[in-house]
Amino acid sequence: MRVDKDNFIAELKRKNPKALDYIIDIYGPLVKGIISKTLCSVEDKGLIEECMSDVFMAIWVNGYKFTGDSSKFKSWIGAITKFKAIDYYRKYGKKENNQLMDEAITDGKSAEDHYLDDIENSRLVSIIESMEEPDKTIFIMKFLLGEKSKSISEALKLSVSNINTRISRGREKIRREYYKEAREGV
Repeated sequence: MRVDKDNFIAELKRKNPKALDYIIDIYGPLVKGIISKTLCSVEDKGLIEECMSDVFMAIWVNGYKFTGDSSKFKSWIGAITKFKAIDYYRKYGKKENNQLMDEAITDGKSAEDHYLDDIENSRLVSIIESMEEPDKTIFIMKFLLGEKSKSISEALKLSVSNINTRISRGREKIRREYYKEAREGV
């Protein structure tokens, strides 16, 4: 059976290897771009390839969980890629922390500032991960993938004003979570 844009999701759920080949061909550049952007400071090309392999393996293993059509698949694969790349950064980027003093000279930030930035980014990602759908997908697409509200509205079939309202409410939730953590001393 030939796998194409109309049947690749169904074939992925049936574990047809040709579906994975199709996904790699079509979405490979997107996956590589997201990973490269996230892991640019790690400067290990082999790590980027390894992360790509893990992303496609996760898609293969979890393909049955995807619900939606091909327009939502790009967002789904982008979210998987971003979170996998963040995991790799957390795991392998730590080795790069030894170079923070050198970076501080070039960008004006101290090692402590870099460390605090990493903590803040981790908090932000965990707050976004705790959001319910479609807010979680909206925040991933908007702030992690850098997509515009119009393209998000088209992908999720929601109005642009609805997307912007959800972003505004989500930002308020993030602010509340930060203040709550600050009061609790986390």
